[in-house]
Amino acid sequence: MNQDQEFQILVADESHESFAEIICEEMASSALARGTGIAKRSPDYIKEKMREGKAVIAFSKDGIWAGFCYIETWTGDYVANSGLIVAPPFRKGGLAKKIKQKIFELSRKKYPDAKIFGLTTGLAVMKINSDLGYEPVTYSELTQDDAFWSGCKSCVNYEILMSKERKNCLCTAMLYDPKDHYEPAETKEDFKKRSKLYERFMRIKQWTLLRPFLKKNGEKSKSKSLFQIFFNL
Repeated sequence: MNQDQEFQILVADESHESFAEIICEEMASSALARGTGIAKRSPDYIKEKMREGKAVIAFSKDGIWAGFCYIETWTGDYVANSGLIVAPPFRKGGLAKKIKQKIFELSRKKYPDAKIFGLTTGLAVMKINSDLGYEPVTYSELTQDDAFWSGCKSCVNYEILMSKERKNCLCTAMLYDPKDHYEPAETKEDFKKRSKLYERFMRIKQWTLLRPFLKKNGEKSKSKSLFQIFFNL
């Protein structure tokens, strides 16, 4: 993919509703290809986000749909940048980072005092978030709004989440707090130094959380202690 390809990234509105179905299809197929879970969203839900001005959509210079992301809002002054998807022909060209930058800017504009958080199973998304000033956090630092966690019910890993009392799962939580945060240059450098450690921890975490569901011998998971060691809790 050409890193220099030009894209138009816009705040989505009613004129983009016709793309809702393909966006949902790509979200689902991408998660299936990666073998990861995803909280499913309907075309009607995506259309609603467009009408509310809580989404961004990307097009190639030829007018072909290329990517999407939207904002979710929760009680307690939290917002999440969710549903990031890039169409297959435009992947590995830096578009995901541009979309994340745009949705982050939109979130800061619409909700300047809100904490922005995200959940991801991908190291690449962790890097993008770190470049924006996000930091890895424990689940206890996220919104505890039941409506948010209900959105995870359609994820294949929901049983794991609930078995850990919503305190841990395969996803890594990241947070940007406008009132208490490091500068993007600092979080970017920190991620660069710790990327190998993050990658190793994510593999260990996935293995320990999945093991009880793959084995029938009832072996107790050690994921909590590993999580505490990693974050020095």
